[in-house]
Amino acid sequence: MSAPPPPTAVFTTLTPRAYGILAVLCGALFLDALDVSMKGVALPAIGTAFGMPTSALQWVITGYVVGFGGFLLLGGRAADVLGRRRMLLASLAVFVVASAVGGAAPGGPVLVVARFVAGVAAAFSAPAGFSVITTSFAEGPARNKALSIFTATGATGMALGLVIGGLLTELDWRWVFFAPAVVGLVAFLGGVRVIPRSAPAGRGARDFDIAGAATVTATMLLLVFTLVEAPTAGWASARTLVSLVAVALLLVLFAVLQRRATTPLVRLDMLRSPALVRANIGAMSLIGAWIGVLFVMTLYLQELRGWSAMETGLAVSPVGLVAAVLSTRIAAPLVGRFGAERVILAGLVSDVVAYLLLQLLAADTGYVALLLPSFLLIGLGFSLAYGPLTMAAADSVPVADQGVAGGLVNTSFQVGPALGLSIVTAVNAANTGEGSAAALHGLRLALVVPLIFAVLGVLVMLPALCRRRPLVAPSPVPQEAARG
Repeated sequence: MSAPPPPTAVFTTLTPRAYGILAVLCGALFLDALDVSMKGVALPAIGTAFGMPTSALQWVITGYVVGFGGFLLLGGRAADVLGRRRMLLASLAVFVVASAVGGAAPGGPVLVVARFVAGVAAAFSAPAGFSVITTSFAEGPARNKALSIFTATGATGMALGLVIGGLLTELDWRWVFFAPAVVGLVAFLGGVRVIPRSAPAGRGARDFDIAGAATVTATMLLLVFTLVEAPTAGWASARTLVSLVAVALLLVLFAVLQRRATTPLVRLDMLRSPALVRANIGAMSLIGAWIGVLFVMTLYLQELRGWSAMETGLAVSPVGLVAAVLSTRIAAPLVGRFGAERVILAGLVSDVVAYLLLQLLAADTGYVALLLPSFLLIGLGFSLAYGPLTMAAADSVPVADQGVAGGLVNTSFQVGPALGLSIVTAVNAANTGEGSAAALHGLRLALVVPLIFAVLGVLVMLPALCRRRPLVAPSPVPQEAARG
Protein backbone atom coordinates (compact mmCIF):
# COMPACT_ATOMS: atom_id res chain seq x y z
CA MET A 1 0.00 0.00 0.00
CA SER A 2 1.53 3.27 -1.11
CA ALA A 3 1.76 6.30 1.12
CA PRO A 4 -1.14 8.74 1.08
CA PRO A 5 -0.86 11.62 -1.33
CA PRO A 6 0.30 14.97 -0.05
CA PRO A 7 -2.22 17.70 0.68
CA THR A 8 -3.70 19.37 -2.37
CA ALA A 9 -5.95 22.32 -3.02
CA VAL A 10 -9.63 22.16 -2.25
CA PHE A 11 -11.61 20.32 -4.91
CA THR A 12 -13.71 22.68 -7.03
CA THR A 13 -14.91 19.82 -9.27
CA LEU A 14 -15.43 16.10 -8.66
CA THR A 15 -12.23 14.64 -10.09
CA PRO A 16 -11.42 10.89 -10.04
CA ARG A 17 -9.41 11.40 -6.86
CA ALA A 18 -12.31 13.27 -5.29
CA TYR A 19 -14.61 10.38 -6.13
CA GLY A 20 -12.10 8.02 -4.51
CA ILE A 21 -12.26 10.01 -1.26
CA LEU A 22 -16.05 10.08 -1.48
CA ALA A 23 -16.18 6.31 -1.99
CA VAL A 24 -14.26 5.72 1.25
CA LEU A 25 -16.35 8.19 3.23
CA CYS A 26 -19.61 6.86 1.81
CA GLY A 27 -18.59 3.32 2.72
CA ALA A 28 -18.01 4.38 6.32
CA LEU A 29 -21.30 6.29 6.50
CA PHE A 30 -23.23 3.44 4.90
CA LEU A 31 -22.06 1.14 7.69
CA ASP A 32 -23.12 3.65 10.35
CA ALA A 33 -26.52 4.28 8.77
CA LEU A 34 -27.70 0.73 8.19
CA ASP A 35 -26.32 -0.71 11.42
CA VAL A 36 -29.33 -0.39 13.74
CA SER A 37 -32.06 -1.43 11.29
CA MET A 38 -29.95 -4.25 9.86
CA LYS A 39 -29.25 -5.73 13.28
CA GLY A 40 -32.91 -5.43 14.29
CA VAL A 41 -33.97 -8.11 11.79
CA ALA A 42 -31.49 -10.56 13.32
CA LEU A 43 -32.65 -10.13 16.93
CA PRO A 44 -34.99 -13.16 17.03
CA ALA A 45 -32.23 -15.44 15.72
CA ILE A 46 -29.71 -13.98 18.21
CA GLY A 47 -32.16 -14.47 21.07
CA THR A 48 -32.68 -18.10 20.10
CA ALA A 49 -28.95 -18.76 19.75
CA PHE A 50 -28.00 -17.25 23.11
CA GLY A 51 -31.23 -17.76 25.05
CA MET A 52 -31.49 -14.02 25.69
CA PRO A 53 -34.79 -12.60 26.98
CA THR A 54 -36.29 -9.57 25.24
CA SER A 55 -35.17 -7.23 28.02
CA ALA A 56 -31.54 -8.24 27.41
CA LEU A 57 -31.85 -8.63 23.65
CA GLN A 58 -32.76 -4.97 23.12
CA TRP A 59 -29.25 -4.03 24.24
CA VAL A 60 -27.85 -5.44 21.02
CA ILE A 61 -29.42 -2.32 19.47
CA THR A 62 -29.40 -0.01 22.47
CA GLY A 63 -25.72 -0.61 23.25
CA TYR A 64 -24.75 0.74 19.83
CA VAL A 65 -27.11 3.71 20.06
CA VAL A 66 -25.84 4.67 23.52
CA GLY A 67 -22.20 4.46 22.41
CA PHE A 68 -22.88 6.39 19.21
CA GLY A 69 -25.04 9.12 20.73
CA GLY A 70 -22.89 9.45 23.84
CA PHE A 71 -19.57 10.08 22.12
CA LEU A 72 -20.54 12.05 18.99
CA LEU A 73 -19.65 15.51 20.29
CA LEU A 74 -16.36 14.20 21.64
CA GLY A 75 -15.73 12.56 18.27
CA GLY A 76 -16.42 15.82 16.46
CA ARG A 77 -13.96 17.80 18.53
CA ALA A 78 -11.35 15.03 18.34
CA ALA A 79 -11.52 15.21 14.54
CA ASP A 80 -10.87 18.96 14.61
CA VAL A 81 -8.06 18.91 17.17
CA LEU A 82 -6.32 15.56 16.64
CA GLY A 83 -6.74 15.28 12.88
CA ARG A 84 -9.62 14.19 10.65
CA ARG A 85 -7.75 11.53 8.69
CA ARG A 86 -6.21 10.09 11.84
CA MET A 87 -9.53 9.85 13.67
CA LEU A 88 -11.37 8.43 10.65
CA LEU A 89 -8.86 5.64 10.08
CA ALA A 90 -8.48 4.82 13.79
CA SER A 91 -12.24 4.63 14.31
CA LEU A 92 -12.71 2.47 11.20
CA ALA A 93 -10.10 0.04 12.52
CA VAL A 94 -11.87 -0.18 15.89
CA PHE A 95 -15.24 -0.65 14.14
CA VAL A 96 -13.86 -3.55 12.09
CA VAL A 97 -12.50 -5.30 15.19
CA ALA A 98 -15.68 -4.70 17.22
CA SER A 99 -17.89 -6.02 14.39
CA ALA A 100 -15.75 -9.13 14.01
CA VAL A 101 -15.85 -9.76 17.77
CA GLY A 102 -19.64 -9.36 17.68
CA GLY A 103 -19.94 -11.91 14.89
CA ALA A 104 -17.77 -14.41 16.79
CA ALA A 105 -19.28 -13.66 20.22
CA PRO A 106 -19.82 -16.77 22.36
CA GLY A 107 -22.67 -15.17 24.30
CA GLY A 108 -24.86 -12.16 24.91
CA PRO A 109 -22.59 -10.12 27.23
CA VAL A 110 -19.66 -10.16 24.78
CA LEU A 111 -22.00 -9.23 21.94
CA VAL A 112 -23.46 -6.24 23.81
CA VAL A 113 -20.01 -4.94 24.76
CA ALA A 114 -18.87 -5.30 21.15
CA ARG A 115 -21.92 -3.36 20.01
CA PHE A 116 -21.17 -0.53 22.45
CA VAL A 117 -17.57 -0.32 21.23
CA ALA A 118 -18.76 -0.30 17.59
CA GLY A 119 -21.11 2.58 18.45
CA VAL A 120 -18.27 4.55 20.03
CA ALA A 121 -16.12 3.95 16.93
CA ALA A 122 -18.94 5.17 14.69
CA ALA A 123 -19.26 8.28 16.86
CA PHE A 124 -15.69 9.19 15.92
CA SER A 125 -15.88 8.20 12.24
CA ALA A 126 -19.14 10.03 11.39
CA PRO A 127 -18.06 13.62 12.24
CA ALA A 128 -14.55 12.96 10.92
CA GLY A 129 -15.97 11.89 7.55
CA PHE A 130 -18.35 14.86 7.52
CA SER A 131 -15.56 17.34 8.19
CA VAL A 132 -13.25 15.73 5.60
CA ILE A 133 -15.90 16.51 2.99
CA THR A 134 -16.67 20.03 4.16
CA THR A 135 -12.98 20.94 4.24
CA SER A 136 -11.96 19.09 1.05
CA PHE A 137 -14.60 20.46 -1.31
CA ALA A 138 -14.98 24.15 -2.07
CA GLU A 139 -18.21 25.75 -0.91
CA GLY A 140 -20.76 25.82 -3.71
CA PRO A 141 -21.59 23.22 -6.37
CA ALA A 142 -18.65 20.92 -5.57
CA ARG A 143 -19.39 20.71 -1.84
CA ASN A 144 -23.15 20.46 -2.39
CA LYS A 145 -22.69 17.63 -4.88
CA ALA A 146 -20.28 15.79 -2.58
CA LEU A 147 -22.60 16.18 0.42
CA SER A 148 -25.55 15.03 -1.69
CA ILE A 149 -23.73 11.82 -2.61
CA PHE A 150 -22.51 11.39 0.98
CA THR A 151 -25.88 11.87 2.62
CA ALA A 152 -27.74 9.90 -0.06
CA THR A 153 -25.58 6.98 1.00
CA GLY A 154 -26.64 7.51 4.61
CA ALA A 155 -30.32 7.76 3.75
CA THR A 156 -30.10 4.66 1.58
CA GLY A 157 -28.32 2.66 4.27
CA MET A 158 -30.83 3.68 6.91
CA ALA A 159 -33.78 2.72 4.71
CA LEU A 160 -32.35 -0.50 3.21
CA GLY A 161 -31.02 -1.92 6.47
CA LEU A 162 -34.06 -4.17 6.87
CA VAL A 163 -33.60 -5.70 3.42
CA ILE A 164 -29.87 -6.26 3.78
CA GLY A 165 -30.28 -7.58 7.30
CA GLY A 166 -33.01 -9.96 6.18
CA LEU A 167 -30.83 -11.37 3.41
CA LEU A 168 -27.85 -11.88 5.70
CA THR A 169 -29.95 -13.37 8.48
CA GLU A 170 -31.25 -15.98 6.03
CA LEU A 171 -27.64 -17.16 5.66
CA ASP A 172 -26.63 -16.89 9.33
CA TRP A 173 -27.22 -14.11 11.84
CA ARG A 174 -23.47 -13.84 12.43
CA TRP A 175 -23.06 -12.46 8.89
CA VAL A 176 -24.97 -9.39 10.03
CA PHE A 177 -21.78 -8.60 11.98
CA PHE A 178 -19.11 -10.14 9.77
CA ALA A 179 -20.25 -8.40 6.56
CA PRO A 180 -19.84 -4.88 8.02
CA ALA A 181 -16.40 -5.91 9.27
CA VAL A 182 -15.38 -6.83 5.72
CA VAL A 183 -16.79 -3.60 4.24
CA GLY A 184 -15.17 -1.59 7.02
CA LEU A 185 -11.80 -3.20 6.31
CA VAL A 186 -12.09 -2.30 2.62
CA ALA A 187 -12.98 1.29 3.56
CA PHE A 188 -10.01 1.44 5.96
CA LEU A 189 -7.53 0.22 3.33
CA GLY A 190 -8.96 2.63 0.78
CA GLY A 191 -8.76 5.47 3.30
CA VAL A 192 -5.09 4.79 3.98
CA ARG A 193 -4.44 5.31 0.30
CA VAL A 194 -6.69 8.21 -0.71
CA ILE A 195 -7.55 10.36 2.34
CA PRO A 196 -5.07 13.29 2.26
CA ARG A 197 -2.69 13.82 5.16
CA SER A 198 -2.05 17.17 6.77
CA ALA A 199 -1.33 18.61 10.19
CA PRO A 200 -4.06 18.59 12.86
CA ALA A 201 -5.81 21.86 13.58
CA GLY A 202 -4.61 21.94 17.16
CA ARG A 203 -1.63 20.88 19.25
CA GLY A 204 -2.95 17.52 20.29
CA ALA A 205 -3.92 16.91 23.92
CA ARG A 206 -2.86 20.44 24.93
CA ASP A 207 -5.74 21.81 22.83
CA PHE A 208 -8.20 19.28 24.15
CA ASP A 209 -10.80 20.23 26.73
CA ILE A 210 -10.64 17.10 28.89
CA ALA A 211 -13.13 18.30 31.51
CA GLY A 212 -15.62 19.41 28.86
CA ALA A 213 -15.19 16.17 26.94
CA ALA A 214 -15.84 14.06 30.03
CA THR A 215 -18.89 16.14 31.01
CA VAL A 216 -20.58 16.21 27.60
CA THR A 217 -19.91 12.51 27.05
CA ALA A 218 -21.47 11.67 30.42
CA THR A 219 -24.40 13.95 29.57
CA MET A 220 -25.06 12.35 26.20
CA LEU A 221 -24.63 8.82 27.54
CA LEU A 222 -27.14 9.49 30.30
CA LEU A 223 -29.56 11.28 27.97
CA VAL A 224 -29.62 8.54 25.33
CA PHE A 225 -29.78 5.82 27.99
CA THR A 226 -32.70 7.59 29.70
CA LEU A 227 -34.61 8.00 26.43
CA VAL A 228 -34.27 4.37 25.36
CA GLU A 229 -35.16 3.07 28.84
CA ALA A 230 -38.06 5.47 29.54
CA PRO A 231 -40.77 3.29 27.93
CA THR A 232 -39.75 0.38 30.19
CA ALA A 233 -39.13 2.35 33.37
CA GLY A 234 -42.03 4.76 32.79
CA TRP A 235 -41.81 8.41 31.76
CA ALA A 236 -43.10 9.56 35.15
CA SER A 237 -41.03 7.09 37.17
CA ALA A 238 -38.55 8.34 39.75
CA ARG A 239 -35.70 6.76 37.78
CA THR A 240 -36.56 8.63 34.56
CA LEU A 241 -37.21 11.97 36.28
CA VAL A 242 -34.02 11.81 38.34
CA SER A 243 -32.04 10.93 35.21
CA LEU A 244 -33.50 13.90 33.29
CA VAL A 245 -32.70 16.25 36.17
CA ALA A 246 -29.15 14.89 36.22
CA VAL A 247 -28.88 15.51 32.46
CA ALA A 248 -30.00 19.12 32.97
CA LEU A 249 -27.44 19.66 35.76
CA LEU A 250 -24.67 18.15 33.64
CA LEU A 251 -25.59 20.48 30.78
CA VAL A 252 -25.31 23.48 33.09
CA LEU A 253 -21.93 22.24 34.31
CA PHE A 254 -20.82 21.73 30.71
CA ALA A 255 -21.81 25.30 29.81
CA VAL A 256 -19.84 26.67 32.78
CA LEU A 257 -16.79 24.64 31.81
CA GLN A 258 -16.98 25.83 28.20
CA ARG A 259 -17.09 29.48 29.25
CA ARG A 260 -13.95 29.04 31.36
CA ALA A 261 -11.98 26.77 29.02
CA THR A 262 -9.12 28.22 26.96
CA THR A 263 -9.88 25.81 24.10
CA PRO A 264 -13.50 24.73 24.66
CA LEU A 265 -14.88 21.52 23.23
CA VAL A 266 -17.89 23.42 21.83
CA ARG A 267 -17.75 27.18 21.52
CA LEU A 268 -21.04 28.35 22.99
CA ASP A 269 -21.27 31.15 20.44
CA MET A 270 -21.78 28.42 17.81
CA LEU A 271 -25.15 27.74 19.40
CA ARG A 272 -26.16 31.35 18.72
CA SER A 273 -26.27 30.54 15.02
CA PRO A 274 -29.97 30.20 14.13
CA ALA A 275 -29.01 28.18 11.07
CA LEU A 276 -27.12 25.60 13.14
CA VAL A 277 -29.95 25.36 15.69
CA ARG A 278 -32.55 24.89 12.96
CA ALA A 279 -30.41 22.27 11.23
CA ASN A 280 -30.17 20.26 14.44
CA ILE A 281 -33.89 20.48 15.22
CA GLY A 282 -34.65 19.55 11.61
CA ALA A 283 -32.34 16.53 11.88
CA MET A 284 -34.07 15.35 15.05
CA SER A 285 -37.52 15.73 13.51
CA LEU A 286 -36.65 14.08 10.18
CA ILE A 287 -34.99 10.94 11.54
CA GLY A 288 -36.99 10.75 14.76
CA ALA A 289 -40.21 10.63 12.74
CA TRP A 290 -38.89 8.02 10.29
CA ILE A 291 -37.59 5.62 12.95
CA GLY A 292 -40.92 5.87 14.75
CA VAL A 293 -42.79 5.03 11.52
CA LEU A 294 -40.39 2.17 10.80
CA PHE A 295 -41.09 0.69 14.23
CA VAL A 296 -44.87 0.96 13.78
CA MET A 297 -44.84 -0.42 10.24
CA THR A 298 -42.68 -3.37 11.28
CA LEU A 299 -45.22 -4.31 13.96
CA TYR A 300 -48.14 -3.68 11.61
CA LEU A 301 -46.81 -5.70 8.68
CA GLN A 302 -45.31 -8.59 10.63
CA GLU A 303 -47.63 -9.02 13.62
CA LEU A 304 -50.97 -7.86 12.18
CA ARG A 305 -50.55 -8.75 8.52
CA GLY A 306 -48.29 -11.79 9.00
CA TRP A 307 -45.58 -10.65 6.59
CA SER A 308 -42.07 -12.06 6.91
CA ALA A 309 -39.05 -9.94 7.82
CA MET A 310 -37.90 -10.11 4.21
CA GLU A 311 -41.30 -9.04 2.87
CA THR A 312 -41.37 -6.17 5.35
CA GLY A 313 -37.92 -5.03 4.30
CA LEU A 314 -38.87 -5.12 0.62
CA ALA A 315 -42.10 -3.25 1.34
CA VAL A 316 -40.19 -0.40 3.01
CA SER A 317 -37.35 -0.40 0.46
CA PRO A 318 -38.91 2.30 -1.80
CA VAL A 319 -37.85 4.84 0.83
CA GLY A 320 -34.21 3.98 0.30
CA LEU A 321 -34.50 3.52 -3.44
CA VAL A 322 -36.05 6.94 -3.95
CA ALA A 323 -33.46 8.52 -1.65
CA ALA A 324 -30.62 6.83 -3.53
CA VAL A 325 -31.87 7.88 -6.96
CA LEU A 326 -33.04 11.42 -6.24
CA SER A 327 -30.66 12.73 -3.55
CA THR A 328 -27.73 13.18 -5.90
CA ARG A 329 -29.90 14.41 -8.76
CA ILE A 330 -32.13 17.04 -7.19
CA ALA A 331 -30.83 18.09 -3.77
CA ALA A 332 -27.60 19.84 -4.82
CA PRO A 333 -29.12 21.79 -7.77
CA LEU A 334 -32.09 22.86 -5.66
CA VAL A 335 -29.85 23.99 -2.80
CA GLY A 336 -27.79 26.04 -5.24
CA ARG A 337 -30.93 27.73 -6.53
CA PHE A 338 -33.16 28.10 -3.47
CA GLY A 339 -30.89 27.59 -0.45
CA ALA A 340 -30.55 24.65 1.94
CA GLU A 341 -33.32 25.59 4.37
CA ARG A 342 -35.99 25.99 1.69
CA VAL A 343 -35.13 22.58 0.29
CA ILE A 344 -35.21 21.10 3.80
CA LEU A 345 -38.64 22.67 4.29
CA ALA A 346 -39.93 21.05 1.09
CA GLY A 347 -38.64 17.67 2.25
CA LEU A 348 -40.31 17.96 5.64
CA VAL A 349 -43.59 18.99 4.00
CA SER A 350 -43.38 15.83 1.88
CA ASP A 351 -42.99 13.83 5.10
CA VAL A 352 -45.98 15.57 6.68
CA VAL A 353 -48.16 14.55 3.71
CA ALA A 354 -46.90 10.96 3.98
CA TYR A 355 -47.60 10.75 7.70
CA LEU A 356 -51.07 12.24 7.17
CA LEU A 357 -51.78 9.42 4.70
CA LEU A 358 -50.64 6.85 7.24
CA GLN A 359 -53.28 8.11 9.67
CA LEU A 360 -55.72 6.21 7.39
CA LEU A 361 -54.07 2.88 8.22
CA ALA A 362 -56.57 0.01 8.55
CA ALA A 363 -56.39 -3.74 9.08
CA ASP A 364 -56.71 -4.40 5.35
CA THR A 365 -54.92 -1.36 3.93
CA GLY A 366 -53.72 -2.01 0.41
CA TYR A 367 -50.00 -1.68 -0.20
CA VAL A 368 -50.30 0.06 -3.58
CA ALA A 369 -53.24 2.22 -2.52
CA LEU A 370 -51.73 3.74 0.64
CA LEU A 371 -48.44 2.31 1.87
CA LEU A 372 -46.45 2.64 -1.35
CA PRO A 373 -47.42 6.31 -1.93
CA SER A 374 -46.53 7.05 1.70
CA PHE A 375 -43.12 5.38 1.40
CA LEU A 376 -42.42 7.19 -1.90
CA LEU A 377 -43.21 10.54 -0.27
CA ILE A 378 -40.97 9.69 2.70
CA GLY A 379 -38.18 8.80 0.26
CA LEU A 380 -38.70 12.16 -1.47
CA GLY A 381 -38.54 13.84 1.94
CA PHE A 382 -35.20 12.15 2.64
CA SER A 383 -33.92 13.19 -0.78
CA LEU A 384 -34.77 16.83 -0.17
CA ALA A 385 -33.92 17.17 3.53
CA TYR A 386 -31.24 14.72 4.65
CA GLY A 387 -28.32 16.09 2.65
CA PRO A 388 -29.26 19.77 2.88
CA LEU A 389 -29.45 19.45 6.68
CA THR A 390 -25.74 18.68 6.76
CA MET A 391 -25.09 21.44 4.22
CA ALA A 392 -26.92 23.94 6.42
CA ALA A 393 -24.90 22.82 9.45
CA ALA A 394 -21.61 23.10 7.52
CA ASP A 395 -22.39 26.54 6.11
CA SER A 396 -23.29 27.91 9.55
CA VAL A 397 -19.79 27.61 11.08
CA PRO A 398 -16.18 28.35 10.06
CA VAL A 399 -13.87 25.61 8.82
CA ALA A 400 -12.15 25.16 12.20
CA ASP A 401 -15.45 24.03 13.72
CA GLN A 402 -16.59 21.67 10.94
CA GLY A 403 -15.95 18.56 13.04
CA VAL A 404 -17.98 19.94 15.95
CA ALA A 405 -20.79 20.95 13.58
CA GLY A 406 -20.74 17.43 12.16
CA GLY A 407 -20.80 16.01 15.67
CA LEU A 408 -23.74 18.22 16.62
CA VAL A 409 -25.88 17.34 13.61
CA ASN A 410 -25.02 13.65 13.89
CA THR A 411 -25.90 13.80 17.58
CA SER A 412 -29.29 15.17 16.55
CA PHE A 413 -29.60 12.35 14.03
CA GLN A 414 -29.18 9.95 16.99
CA VAL A 415 -31.09 11.76 19.73
CA GLY A 416 -34.07 12.26 17.41
CA PRO A 417 -34.60 8.51 16.85
CA ALA A 418 -34.03 7.75 20.53
CA LEU A 419 -36.65 10.33 21.52
CA GLY A 420 -39.08 9.47 18.73
CA LEU A 421 -38.84 5.72 19.26
CA SER A 422 -39.26 6.00 23.03
CA ILE A 423 -42.42 8.14 22.68
CA VAL A 424 -43.87 5.95 19.93
CA THR A 425 -43.20 2.84 22.02
CA ALA A 426 -44.81 4.40 25.09
CA VAL A 427 -47.92 5.56 23.18
CA ASN A 428 -48.34 2.18 21.53
CA ALA A 429 -47.91 0.27 24.80
CA ALA A 430 -50.40 2.51 26.64
CA ASN A 431 -53.11 2.15 24.00
CA THR A 432 -52.80 -1.40 22.70
CA GLY A 433 -54.50 -4.52 23.99
CA GLU A 434 -55.46 -8.09 23.14
CA GLY A 435 -56.74 -8.75 19.66
CA SER A 436 -55.98 -7.27 16.28
CA ALA A 437 -58.43 -4.36 16.64
CA ALA A 438 -56.86 -3.23 19.92
CA ALA A 439 -53.36 -3.65 18.50
CA LEU A 440 -54.27 -1.59 15.44
CA HIS A 441 -55.70 1.14 17.69
CA GLY A 442 -52.39 1.42 19.54
CA LEU A 443 -50.38 1.53 16.32
CA ARG A 444 -52.59 4.23 14.78
CA LEU A 445 -52.24 6.44 17.85
CA ALA A 446 -48.48 5.83 17.81
CA LEU A 447 -48.36 7.10 14.20
CA VAL A 448 -49.50 10.51 15.43
CA VAL A 449 -46.09 10.98 17.07
CA PRO A 450 -44.07 10.98 13.80
CA LEU A 451 -46.61 13.40 12.32
CA ILE A 452 -46.04 15.80 15.23
CA PHE A 453 -42.26 15.48 14.79
CA ALA A 454 -42.50 16.32 11.08
CA VAL A 455 -44.83 19.28 11.69
CA LEU A 456 -42.36 20.62 14.27
CA GLY A 457 -39.61 20.44 11.68
CA VAL A 458 -41.74 22.36 9.18
CA LEU A 459 -42.47 25.08 11.73
CA VAL A 460 -38.77 25.45 12.55
CA MET A 461 -37.88 25.85 8.86
CA LEU A 462 -40.68 28.27 7.97
CA PRO A 463 -38.48 31.38 8.48
CA ALA A 464 -36.63 30.31 5.31
CA LEU A 465 -39.61 31.50 3.27
CA CYS A 466 -39.23 35.03 4.62
CA ARG A 467 -35.71 35.56 3.28
CA ARG A 468 -34.97 37.30 0.05
CA ARG A 469 -31.85 35.27 -0.50
CA PRO A 470 -31.20 31.57 0.16
CA LEU A 471 -29.52 30.65 3.40
CA VAL A 472 -25.79 30.41 2.94
CA ALA A 473 -23.80 31.77 5.83
CA PRO A 474 -20.44 32.11 4.08
CA SER A 475 -17.66 30.19 5.72
CA PRO A 476 -14.00 30.68 4.87
CA VAL A 477 -12.88 28.42 2.05
CA PRO A 478 -9.68 26.62 3.12
CA GLN A 479 -6.69 26.57 0.81
CA GLU A 480 -5.75 23.01 1.67
CA ALA A 481 -7.57 19.74 1.55
CA ALA A 482 -9.07 18.09 4.59
CA ARG A 483 -6.97 18.07 7.65
CA GLY A 484 -6.45 14.52 8.63
